[in-house]
Amino acid sequence: MSSEDERYDGMFLGIAQQCQGIEPLLDVMFSFLRRKTDFFVGAPPEKVEELVMKIHRKHASLSERTEAAKKAEREKEERKRKERIEKKKKEEEMELKKLKESKEDQKVKPPQVPEAEDIIELSDDGSFDTKSVTNTSPVTNTTTTNTSPGVEKKEKTEAESTADEESGETEKEEDKTPPPPGNGGSTEHYSWTQTLSDLLVTVPVPPGTKTKQLVVDITNTKLKVGMKGQTPLIDGPLHKRVIVDDCFWTLEDGREISISLQKDNKMEWWKCVIQGEAEIDTTKVQPENSQLSDLDAETRQTVEKMMFDQRQKAQGLPTADELQKQEMLKKFMSSHPEMDFSKAKFS
Repeated sequence: MSSEDERYDGMFLGIAQQCQGIEPLLDVMFSFLRRKTDFFVGAPPEKVEELVMKIHRKHASLSERTEAAKKAEREKEERKRKERIEKKKKEEEMELKKLKESKEDQKVKPPQVPEAEDIIELSDDGSFDTKSVTNTSPVTNTTTTNTSPGVEKKEKTEAESTADEESGETEKEEDKTPPPPGNGGSTEHYSWTQTLSDLLVTVPVPPGTKTKQLVVDITNTKLKVGMKGQTPLIDGPLHKRVIVDDCFWTLEDGREISISLQKDNKMEWWKCVIQGEAEIDTTKVQPENSQLSDLDAETRQTVEKMMFDQRQKAQGLPTADELQKQEMLKKFMSSHPEMDFSKAKFS
């Protein structure tokens, strides 16, 4: 849509909110043409009807092309999503295979009985605490090394390592749950989707419903939707504040109410629409990459870090902060080559 088409949007949105529906809006527009212009008397009725239908066909055609483009884009994104899932699956299978091979390699190595064990603790502030625990068990030069305390400790460590790997794989499987459709959710009476800046709430109503039968009340902190004389379908405090002047609703084909809510804070994801309703996991939302270009450098860096951490957690991999700690640990180990880290424990 060109800027020429959009220059009257603010005015029409204000009128649409007051009319509360498509039919009353059209009625107001034709009333203006009847009272203030010669639209109905300046030409034969068939010419007037032809003009109206011509404009209707033009915009109907534009709407069909727009919807076709959106559908093609959705299908494209769905294909990309499936490709990403398949790629993740292959990477996980390869990682699992490497882990199994690594375990087999560890099993065939001859047991060693270390006299001391270094324990390195990595605190939240990045500092290191190194402790040395001396193994006071006597070590004799006999052929019964398989029963020594050191070997038993190694077997126990391998068992614990196997249990940790299995636990990690279980968590990785749990993280495979798909992101919420449209980054939103659904309840008994409505469904909703969202972007960083707005929400779209869809409320089904009985077929043939007219706008005059509806009650839709939007405030900064509350939403009420329903049929006149009946229990509201939605009635409660919003999860976060909205900008009322930029919110509007329409009745689509007499079957459903579409409500557009503009977020007051356009840098956060909503867990739900109405407080107390079922919440979604906002760590699994998928923001559109194209929106990042609209952000300032600092905000964009924060959003990109959040997206990176979400992808890493979904694959069972360390987050950016955890990777930073691992890098600090590697530097510490390289600067202390005299220390034996083969049996080190990290926390």
